[in-house]
Amino acid sequence: MFLLQLVFPKWRMLVDSLLLFHIFEIVSGQIRYSVPEEMKRGSLIGNVAQDLGLDIKRLLSGRARIVTGENLQYTELKTDKGILIVNQRIDREQLCGEVTPCSFSFEIILENPVELHHITIEVLDVNDHPPLFKKSQIMLEISESANLGARFVLDSAEDPDVGTNGLQNYVLSSNDNFILKQHLNPDGSKYAEMILQKQLDREKIPSLSLKLIAVDGGNPQRSGTVNINIFVLDANDNAPVFNQSVYKATVVENAAKGTSIITVNATDDDSGANGYIAYSISNTKSNTADLLSIDPASGTLFVAGAIDFEKDKKIELRIDARDQGGLSDSSKVVIDVIDVNDNAPVINVMSFTSPVSEDSRIGTTIGIINIKDLDSGDNGQVLCQVEPNAPFKVKSSLRNYYTLVTDTTLDRESVPEYNITVVARDAGIPPLSTKMTFHLKVSDVNDNAPVFSLAVYNAFITENNSPGASILGVKARDSDENQNARVSYILVDSNLDEAPLSNFISINADSGTIHALRSFDYEQIKELVFTVKAQDGGSPPLSSNVSVKLLIQDQNDNPPQVLYPVQTGGSMVAEMVPRSADVGYLVTKVVAVDVDSGQNAWLSYKLQKATDRALFEVGLQNGEIRTIRQVSDKDAVKQRLSVIVEDNGQPSRSATVIVNVAVADSFPEVLSEFTDFAHDKEYNDNLTFYLVLALAVVSFLFITCLVVIISVKIYRWRQSRILYHSSLPVIPYYPPRYSDTLGTGTLQHVYNYEVCRTTDSRKSDCKFGRAASQNVLIMDPSSTGTMQRIQSEKSILDEPDSPLEVS
Repeated sequence: MFLLQLVFPKWRMLVDSLLLFHIFEIVSGQIRYSVPEEMKRGSLIGNVAQDLGLDIKRLLSGRARIVTGENLQYTELKTDKGILIVNQRIDREQLCGEVTPCSFSFEIILENPVELHHITIEVLDVNDHPPLFKKSQIMLEISESANLGARFVLDSAEDPDVGTNGLQNYVLSSNDNFILKQHLNPDGSKYAEMILQKQLDREKIPSLSLKLIAVDGGNPQRSGTVNINIFVLDANDNAPVFNQSVYKATVVENAAKGTSIITVNATDDDSGANGYIAYSISNTKSNTADLLSIDPASGTLFVAGAIDFEKDKKIELRIDARDQGGLSDSSKVVIDVIDVNDNAPVINVMSFTSPVSEDSRIGTTIGIINIKDLDSGDNGQVLCQVEPNAPFKVKSSLRNYYTLVTDTTLDRESVPEYNITVVARDAGIPPLSTKMTFHLKVSDVNDNAPVFSLAVYNAFITENNSPGASILGVKARDSDENQNARVSYILVDSNLDEAPLSNFISINADSGTIHALRSFDYEQIKELVFTVKAQDGGSPPLSSNVSVKLLIQDQNDNPPQVLYPVQTGGSMVAEMVPRSADVGYLVTKVVAVDVDSGQNAWLSYKLQKATDRALFEVGLQNGEIRTIRQVSDKDAVKQRLSVIVEDNGQPSRSATVIVNVAVADSFPEVLSEFTDFAHDKEYNDNLTFYLVLALAVVSFLFITCLVVIISVKIYRWRQSRILYHSSLPVIPYYPPRYSDTLGTGTLQHVYNYEVCRTTDSRKSDCKFGRAASQNVLIMDPSSTGTMQRIQSEKSILDEPDSPLEVS
């Protein structure tokens, strides 16, 4: 049956409770069990859960485990049953030696919250060892002259068992000369002496053979035997005598071999060989004989092995002094071992948590460690701390137990992992220390929004682009990791000319590449300003915005448009130049615009064809048609100019305008010329048409063409009669604010016109233009007798919307 004792000293409970309440609120308890040694593995020791008042679920959730700090695990905790069992064979003699009572201790630790329970196991001795003598025989030489009552110390037997199971008694085989007397050492061990009670006679009995039996008190009883062989010598009347019954000395642990400890001294009153004394160590434990040696002649005790304070704090042994005649005396030597700081602290990790979240509060526990130092006194006092410049510190919760906690706020983006070095240093001189490094990773939380590489993005795209063309890529980075750093790009929708922005552009959510969904026209849209949002994949997600400005670049996709002179299909406009015009006379001005921009809208004017190239020139930049020589009477009345207008794009685009100029001093002078010109042109055109058609078809088709020609003639004659009776003037169109290629912006000249037309009698007077006026002759080719003259004073630049003045 096992012995169960619950030990809760009131004073210790009070101190531990107050300490733990203010530090970590750790629950502490103590249990003591008693078990016999040599129990089989798996044998039940006790019900820990019941004895500590703990629930099985608490043992499982708290990850209950045994902490010993030793290599051997004699016990095992079954957390699912709450019981303590034997994990391996317990040998009391190996565990404690002669120390009694024998026990070992360990802690049961639980987490969340931390609980620490002290368990003490007392190992009870069983009689599993018999008393044993180190030697199989004891050899004694005793002089026949030995006095009655002479004492002869015998070798002691050793029994590892303790208590009643240990050595209890010595028994000497029956004989006539000696009796046995037992003695008790200060440490409780027994030794025996033979006392001479009858004088020896070497001539009668030269030798004796006896048996010494050592008996323990176990049940069943065990014993050990050694043979005592006694050789009787000639007379040696005096035995050696020590000058001290007990010698005391000290030795420092780890002393070098050969170090002198103490010198014992014994004297013998005999002379000669009978007075020569030899010293020897006797009646010692097995391990002591390996640690010490003695000089037989001088009696000096030396260090022979490694002396360890942690194993033997005190060494006791007996020294024999024996003369040549076989007489001897013994004395006791007690040696105190002095501790030195030869053991560094030992760090044992109870628990360690990694990774830890970067948003953990200050003071979060990340590990529990246990530190022990086998030295004593100041050499065993330990100071534990974390190496500087680390955001962690250690706190002491219980004796030899420390918790590793955070000391500042963690930031994974700054430091994603730490190597925490814990230093345990004792108070010895010189101090010894131990370091242990913990590798701690910091887990990420979504605490950083994506950040764009630029504050504002500017992009350019040429108009008439292909739909789906890539414009640019925006890029945002998130200093978080994994899902928290996965950035998605979203187009913040808005309206452009009352149409959703998503009709014009799109963005790739993963890459941030912006694409055009349609072809842009610079003349309609010159720029787009929109917002792109970058959003991470955290929960909740974080985002940031950036402004993107998309500029449409112009292409030379529009030819110049001629605003003046107006090209009409029904009537012919002619500019009149008097024959008295000087060199540089301004005939008219070609006005054109280009809806493109930049150099694509820079216009230049060139004279492509002319009836007389030596008479007129066109201003390259302003489009003004001027005379380059004096007009003569030999110059033809009808002058036809072809002016080409080109822009500065690559490649350039152009437009052509026909300008008719009449060289005459009066309108009647040119009336017949322009009428014939119109009829001749019409006739030649029709003739060409007829000839081509006649060559292509047969005579039947030729007759059909004649019918069509006659019908056309009749139709035109009727139209001419209608116009002949009409009183409406033909007025040219003047667009407002013409663009000037020289950058002046609009046509800056003022043109004055007078309108004259014939009446039904064709006898209307012609009014000539006033000084600094321009004369325009408008002829209808289908009206042979009608001439219209328009005079208008108007500033095209200043009054674009006022009606033309007609007289």
